[in-house]
Amino acid sequence: MMNFKTILTTLALVIGTSGVAVAADAHSTPHIEKQSWSFAGIFGTYDQNQLQRGFQVFREVCASCHGARLIAFRNLQEEGGPSFSEEQVKALAAEYEVDDATADGGRRKAVPADRWPSPFATEQDARDANGGALPPDFSVLAKARGVTDAFPFWVFNYFTGYSEGGPDYIHALLNGYHEEVPESAPHNSDGTPFDLAEGKHYNDYFPGHAIGMAPPLSDGLVTYVAAEGEAEVPQTLDQYSQDVAAYMMWMAEPHLAGRKQTGFVVLLFLIGFSALMYLTKRRIWQGIEH
Repeated sequence: MMNFKTILTTLALVIGTSGVAVAADAHSTPHIEKQSWSFAGIFGTYDQNQLQRGFQVFREVCASCHGARLIAFRNLQEEGGPSFSEEQVKALAAEYEVDDATADGGRRKAVPADRWPSPFATEQDARDANGGALPPDFSVLAKARGVTDAFPFWVFNYFTGYSEGGPDYIHALLNGYHEEVPESAPHNSDGTPFDLAEGKHYNDYFPGHAIGMAPPLSDGLVTYVAAEGEAEVPQTLDQYSQDVAAYMMWMAEPHLAGRKQTGFVVLLFLIGFSALMYLTKRRIWQGIEH
């Protein structure tokens, strides 16, 4: 009996402590709103036009600091992605140079088979250019980030197939900057006001709220050219952040649509197979007492 009471007491303390931690975290970090993504749900697919816009934002803004070493130029023409034409990809690759020991001078123009070039020659160069911080590679960043839902809300994610935590976080992060530390900023552990170190920027959603990256996007920064027959897309911070987050999700999981299609077919097969096994069992054991 004493052991049982001890177990109950321990569980109560753990649950109570977890509740306090969740409450404190909720107080210091605003709730991240889930966005409406075309690739959400079991039948979701990428929006080709959005991926092309997201690539434009990545290329014109993000690629000056962040690499994408797992993505080759030719991936941009694959079905289910931005789906640029072969000619467009060749022209795009030719605008960049890559290292090649066999080429004259050790450099040559890139071809579609080459990986996306890093903006810095070495890690130290990247740190020197960014105040000591190392800009993360974008290749799988959308899968490496996510959101945390308090119990019991995270349980529903299993039923809705929610896997868009990375894009939701990226979208929120890009919209979470403040020019100055807001009055609502959490206080330090000793009760003193939040102190933002020099060279840092306040962001609602970044862990610790002090981020080394300056606000990369703003309204009107990137000029979108609407395709023929396509409605004009807003050139706003919110739209830019949605587009680049979707593009980053594609980089992290380029075969998402194919995986979902395969999974759906497998589910249908398992349902049919289960029905067949049930009918077979009924047939074999029919008329036999058991």
